[in-house]
Amino acid sequence: QRLRASLRERSLRVVAAARGIPTRFSLRSGIRVDAEFGASNLEFSAFQVDFLRTPLGVETAALIRGSDVLDFAFSLP
Repeated sequence: QRLRASLRERSLRVVAAARGIPTRFSLRSGIRVDAEFGASNLEFSAFQVDFLRTPLGVETAALIRGSDVLDFAFSLP
């Protein structure tokens, strides 16, 4: 139980540190989109992003369903 709590805390710290950082999402549809990471819940079932750049244009704010995401990547400073 202590180990799980530690892993949960680390996960939340990474998500908090990623706020505002450019992130690339690879979606199940084969599309890759870029956005500024906003937030996620602990289960990564939803992502809030800003300035989502898609093939159809830019959305100022958006939610991406976790079930649509194959992977996502960002670089921490």
